[in-house]
Amino acid sequence: MKAVVLHEYGGPDKLKYEDVADPVAGAGQVLVRVAATSVNPIDYKLRRGLFKDFMPLTFPAILGNDFSGIVRSVGAGVSGFAAGDKVMGLADSADAELVVAKVGSMTHLPDGLDLVEAAALPVVTLTGEQLITRGTKIQAGQTVLVSGAVGSVGRSAVWAAKQAGAVVIAGVRKSQVTEAAAVGADQVLALDDASAMEKLGFVDAVADTVGGETAEMLLGKVKPGGVFASVVGAPGNAALHPTVKVEAVVMQADAVRIRALAEAVAAKRLVIPIDRMVPLAEAGAAQAAAAKGGIGKVLLLA
Repeated sequence: MKAVVLHEYGGPDKLKYEDVADPVAGAGQVLVRVAATSVNPIDYKLRRGLFKDFMPLTFPAILGNDFSGIVRSVGAGVSGFAAGDKVMGLADSADAELVVAKVGSMTHLPDGLDLVEAAALPVVTLTGEQLITRGTKIQAGQTVLVSGAVGSVGRSAVWAAKQAGAVVIAGVRKSQVTEAAAVGADQVLALDDASAMEKLGFVDAVADTVGGETAEMLLGKVKPGGVFASVVGAPGNAALHPTVKVEAVVMQADAVRIRALAEAVAAKRLVIPIDRMVPLAEAGAAQAAAAKGGIGKVLLLA
């Protein structure tokens, strides 16, 4: 099969479109002919070697986690999936024509969801939902501010918080205020507007997707006993706010929730914008575009 292979850490040019051996489904696994995968921040951060101290790659490496496609074969002990099924989910080494996935990390494609577009969903929707459900643990009637609310993870977090019955503030840049009106939050706040930030009172929780100075500023807006949950690590000033519980959220695969979130997208209750679709062979350019930020999901067509 063809795959996008990384032989050493470095820039997008280090991603090579090459022939590699076909994977084989083992016990409890499914072999899928990939229709599409997608680019996530973890992909280009791993490629650069930013996580090599605690998530080192073994070279040659194939990146990618999201996938959608058609089941080709199933391993021993697998039930519920058969050759020809349309599926989507999470797997290692997804930037390839074939991928092996665990049955607990994948689901059948819901009716009404495009097979290719489904590849945009698993990582970002699960991450956003778990930022709320496992991170903030927000309750009905409480107020949560979601930073980066127009991003894919942020949109998913807003949706999950509204599902929980929370009052949701969409935190965005001033240039994104108009766009943010469509994400389903109760209020929109420009985080780079000093006067608007001064008027913001204490909130029960912050669901952070951006980090940096913005996160440090928002940590001070969480009421004592509240929660600051983040998918990008604790703010640098966390020690200065001992009364706030800081939660680091790392997405965990969950086939049931992948299905539920995909059904929400199929029903247009949750919208994850797709910016472009490019051939798998152009993964380097796709990662470079995604890394600049400010765009929707980038899909790789296998």
